[in-house]
Amino acid sequence: MLQKLLSFTRRAVDHYHMIEEGDRIAVGVSGGKDSLTLLTALAGLRRFYPKKFEVVAITLEMGYDDMDFSPVQALCDELEVEYIRIPTQIKQIVFDIRKEENPCSLCAKLRRGALHEAALQAGCKKVALGHHFDDVVETYMLSLMYEGRISCFKPATYLDRVGVTLIRPLIYTPEHYIRSFATRNNLPIVHNPCPADGNTKRQEVKDLLKMLEKQNHGLRERIFGAIQRYPLDGWDADTTRYKL
Repeated sequence: MLQKLLSFTRRAVDHYHMIEEGDRIAVGVSGGKDSLTLLTALAGLRRFYPKKFEVVAITLEMGYDDMDFSPVQALCDELEVEYIRIPTQIKQIVFDIRKEENPCSLCAKLRRGALHEAALQAGCKKVALGHHFDDVVETYMLSLMYEGRISCFKPATYLDRVGVTLIRPLIYTPEHYIRSFATRNNLPIVHNPCPADGNTKRQEVKDLLKMLEKQNHGLRERIFGAIQRYPLDGWDADTTRYKL
């Protein structure tokens, strides 16, 4: 399965010029299946990719006492990847101090800022995020349905305010493949105890797409193709269009 994962990853990296010679790339590792799969993919790609690069794993500890990242440390040791853990008070700020009724937006903002700062301190000017194929489609539909906009995050984005480039090497990798890869390779998933987990608009869209695809097989692939053919800003790859 690793070979197929590396194929998905390299195609995305090549199509959108995500990696350059000498890059030091921080992988945001939450402990979920997506970020651990991304870490494994980039560590594997690093071994043979023609442009030499380094990988650093960074975990933001959110303030939940029952999240144990020692198995992630063991995985990083196995992959020969430096592992940095940053303690934060994001949980306390969002739920205990601010008592946010809709916590996800503030939480995401705080996590982004902390991750970018940690990456720069580690000498990384690129940050790899674990957004996958299904995330692309769901984000597009979220924008369309709840904001009345046709938009989506980009495969690669330079943030001039902080001097960091965000890359998303898993955008060609379907979620079902990531789930299977994580299970078969016994990746050390760390359970997220956040009370808002799974109770979001994104979950509503995920459930809607699942229902619609029962009668419209290939729906996600067609939406993804539309994003590239339009193309949305930043999505015009300079090579053959993606096919699942």
